[in-house]
Amino acid sequence: MTDTEHQSSQEKSPLITRRKFLRLLGFGTAEVIVMGVGGFVYSGWIEPNMLTVSEVNTPIPNLPEQFEGYRLVQISDIHAGTWMGRDRLMTVVNRINELNADLVAITGDYVTIGNVNWFADILIDPLASIQARDGVVAVLGNHDHWTHAGSVREIIKSANIRELKNDSLVLERDAGKLAIGGVDDVWEGFSDIDHVIETLPEENVPAILLAHEPDYADVSAATGRFALQISGHSHGGQVRLPILGAPLLPKLGEKYPIGQYQVRDMIQYTNRGVGMIPPTVRFGCPPEITVFTLTGQPL
Repeated sequence: MTDTEHQSSQEKSPLITRRKFLRLLGFGTAEVIVMGVGGFVYSGWIEPNMLTVSEVNTPIPNLPEQFEGYRLVQISDIHAGTWMGRDRLMTVVNRINELNADLVAITGDYVTIGNVNWFADILIDPLASIQARDGVVAVLGNHDHWTHAGSVREIIKSANIRELKNDSLVLERDAGKLAIGGVDDVWEGFSDIDHVIETLPEENVPAILLAHEPDYADVSAATGRFALQISGHSHGGQVRLPILGAPLLPKLGEKYPIGQYQVRDMIQYTNRGVGMIPPTVRFGCPPEITVFTLTGQPL
């Protein structure tokens, strides 16, 4: 091969020089760093503040005409002190108060863990500011029991919230009735669905159940007594990846982790929560207020 041919073959070679390789590697590393920082900022600061309102039209068999269009607003999993401060919770409450609620339901985990007295200032005034025609009802969650259930109960009582501790509330409008039941925490073994059913009125009165853990729907649906169960607990996973979904889900929140399901003749709905537990990030799973508009008409 002549020197000219050798030079020509070098010019046509697909190989890159070490300097070019390091330069390209540097560009790739920079892009990865930028994407990583951007993802951290988005999941840690932007999406957790993207409070969404989910409007759900919900058929309730035998719903009295007096309750047609009834608006039940749900929040869950406040987790005061873990990212959720007083101002953030007040933002949630202000949004609730724009929604023309007939009743507001909170499905547990007001706190995460620690000295519950530290969280009273975060919770009481904002929760007491919730506006709904028929008030606010609630059940406790596993974190409330892990912290101190008695103290959490005092906090929500101070906020004028009625706890449905294996109990029910019967709403009446003229001759029409609608029952709202609630079970105490399932994970810790305090739920008593039989007692809830004992407190319900006659069989033809439709009933809705509050239960912190969504997978309890298999138990409540089997009774045939509830048209709807609303829950929280799973936070939707907090992080939901394309195709893969949520990498991690808690006990009793794995089967019905997010949104609406049909369980036998009962609708189960799992709210994504407004707060978080560590790591305090959300991705593909923004915080949620749910508005159930009840109808006696099949959809």
